[in-house]
Amino acid sequence: MSERFAKKWESKREETPFTNRIKDAVKPPGPLKPRLDFAVRRIELQVQKLDQATDRFSQRDRAIFARIVDAYTKHDTARANVFANELAEVRKMSKLIINAKLALEQITLRLRTVSELGDVVSTLGPAVGVLRSVRTGLVSVFPEAENELGEIGNMLSGIMIEAGQGSGMTLNFDTVNDDASKILAEAATVAEQKVKDRFPDLPPSMPSSSPASRTEQSTQGF
Repeated sequence: MSERFAKKWESKREETPFTNRIKDAVKPPGPLKPRLDFAVRRIELQVQKLDQATDRFSQRDRAIFARIVDAYTKHDTARANVFANELAEVRKMSKLIINAKLALEQITLRLRTVSELGDVVSTLGPAVGVLRSVRTGLVSVFPEAENELGEIGNMLSGIMIEAGQGSGMTLNFDTVNDDASKILAEAATVAEQKVKDRFPDLPPSMPSSSPASRTEQSTQGF
């Protein structure tokens, strides 16, 4: 990394006149690393919120599951089916949240290891792609995260553009999309297993493929 880029990457922001601060509000200035660290902390906060949401869905899952078992023991098949469909929807949403959490953890880990301006460009491209996919997937399940993830994505895009201009690197969008897809696919695979490990199976005589569960089975990633 050249001396010029090193200053751009890690130097501290100095006091600037008020007119310059107005310009900075439109186009954030100065060192990239502190801004990247700030973005990472914001992503980590979203991961914590998703973790809390997962716990809430787990509690709801256990409550519905108990109702299914109760209806099943009373031979109330109609009532058990209603609860089974509700449970399938809850588990579908749980899977989406776990999937999103794992994907965000993956890009956080990558961003934490960035050290060179060239690495910033090649790392931020897939990270922005993952953020957009996660944001889209969470719209109906965890809408409060939508705006925050959108702002974080915009921040990372700005850093990526500045880093690319400073290093002279250009993005290979095919590679970027492939990397983002791999991150999302890996998160989806792990999320599938975590859902199986976390939630108990329904009684064997219960319908195995309600409309909701078919939707869940057809959902792959975002």
